[in-house]
Amino acid sequence: MTADFDFFVVFAEMRTGSNLLEDYLNQIANVVCHGEAFNPNFIGYPNRGDILGVTQQQREDNPDRLLRAIRNTPGALGGFRYFHDHDPRVLAPILSDPRCAKIILTRNPLDSYISLKIARATDQWKLTNVKNRKDAKAQFDLHEFERHLGRTQSFQLEIMRALQVTGQSAFYVGYDDLHDTEILSGLARWLGVDADPDTFKTNLKPQNPQPLADKVANFDQMQVALRALDRFDLTRTPNFEPRRGPVVPSYVACGQHPLLYMPIRSGPEDQVRNWMSSLDGDGSELITKFNQKSLRGWLQDHPGHRRFTVLRHPLIRAHAAFCDKILSTGSGSFAKIRHQLTRFHGLELPEEDNDPGYDPAAHKSAFEAFLAFLRSNLNGQTSIRVDAHWASQVTCLQGMSEFCLPDTALREDDLATALPDLVARLGVTDPPSWTAAIDPNLERLVTIYDGNLEKMCRDAYPRDYMMLGFSDFDPG
Repeated sequence: MTADFDFFVVFAEMRTGSNLLEDYLNQIANVVCHGEAFNPNFIGYPNRGDILGVTQQQREDNPDRLLRAIRNTPGALGGFRYFHDHDPRVLAPILSDPRCAKIILTRNPLDSYISLKIARATDQWKLTNVKNRKDAKAQFDLHEFERHLGRTQSFQLEIMRALQVTGQSAFYVGYDDLHDTEILSGLARWLGVDADPDTFKTNLKPQNPQPLADKVANFDQMQVALRALDRFDLTRTPNFEPRRGPVVPSYVACGQHPLLYMPIRSGPEDQVRNWMSSLDGDGSELITKFNQKSLRGWLQDHPGHRRFTVLRHPLIRAHAAFCDKILSTGSGSFAKIRHQLTRFHGLELPEEDNDPGYDPAAHKSAFEAFLAFLRSNLNGQTSIRVDAHWASQVTCLQGMSEFCLPDTALREDDLATALPDLVARLGVTDPPSWTAAIDPNLERLVTIYDGNLEKMCRDAYPRDYMMLGFSDFDPG
């Protein structure tokens, strides 16, 4: 340990050079970086069982135990790398602790996004021998990049504000600085130890050193798409661009009517979209993949528009999220979270959701375990992210308010009358009827429903029941 710090954290993201920075930190005498210590999917590094004798299960039960162990790394200043999707329970304690040295590693977000796309395509995350390099080109997707950018900037703003409020400073390292041994030597001195610039050697090699034009398959399209973004804020370090609304890309507008649907995930999204297509009735496509700029343009071009969202009963919604994202193993399901839930949160799930041995009793037991997990997850007591598919609907509405709120919140049970009433205000005299599709998830819920499921759901979503006025689910 040094005079100023007891331990350190490297705030970074995937493909920002954090592996290389960790390699350099571990070359400094009496400094030890323990990898991604609070990654929900592993502890430190893939296939590792523990850090300093603390296992992944022990960390899951009590993350502070691992934090204390790293703080007391024998004979050295210990630390770890922390990304935006790591265990949220430790973020506040490390941000508020002035004895924790904060190292903030940043990279041009476009470069990190392209690097991430290539790494996922090749499944190559480190390179020590150029002969083993795998080659691929990235396909740029503007809306995917905006989500990447929004997550990165939101995390940076959260860190910056915490440091401002607590009167702390951090050591900023840019991706390009990782090749400057004098800066690395300065980092060592800032940590309270000495390291000669000649200390730093590494076997890690840059994986994709080519210009962006050679790494992106649709480079010309990317250049056109990025004109919608403010280039002056795109590469600032640290990044001070205001937070972006997390749900704008999911909004849907009619092609022929001034009607905007602002969905809450795990709701009747497909049914509403089908009804909106029928409303247009002329074969025109719905307008999707908004960003904030294009949505502002749509709002300005459609005076008198109507914005709506649909609220679903919390128990129906939680059950839909469980069936579609956890029980299912098909496209769009959450395989990694499913693995974590079965390993650490007591869910007993079949290999396939159509397993004949998985009867209603087993389904009820697994869903009860999922509701218990939701209560802990929504209270910040697990390392798993609070996903939009099961975040409380009150929180989803608050997120919408960062850009604009819906002017109407319809209940799913009322859609047969509420949707025609809504579009009647737009002058539509003969709207399509609302026909609720057969929902196998709902049929399954009716089969297993009892008062205990309702109570567990109320425990998980007290604000949704209170603030949105939901009563008990009616299985009839």
